Amino acid sequence: MDRESEAAKKFSCTVRERALFEAGIKMGTIYHQFVGMPVNSESVDSLEKAIEKGVLAQPYVESVSVRIDRGAFTPKRDMYSYCSLTGEMLDVVLRIRIENTIVTAEMRYDRALKYPLMYISDIQTI
Repeated sequence: MDRESEAAKKFSCTVRERALFEAGIKMGTIYHQFVGMPVNSESVDSLEKAIEKGVLAQPYVESVSVRIDRGAFTPKRDMYSYCSLTGEMLDVVLRIRIENTIVTAEMRYDRALKYPLMYISDIQTI
């Protein structure tokens, strides 16, 4: 038996529910693994790419886009010119595909809620 079939047997849910679960796991990983990371205007591009490549290495990820708001950065004057990544700075769009189900999940700071909200923006059956 292949690994995917073996893993699928562990889930007592539909493929759709599993795709939603996988999207949530990936979003939680991005937030909890990278919030607090030191970042500045010189390192922000490589951090975005590193987060994307790390997420793309995981099962079922069809695509991911990570953007970090550069508004928090000050011009680099010395070695202390950096900030720590916060949830308010993250803008993420993630697509998960399992079989014929595609889930799009997003994370961005919601100013009305004053909260970095993770949510499902689309579910497709193809």
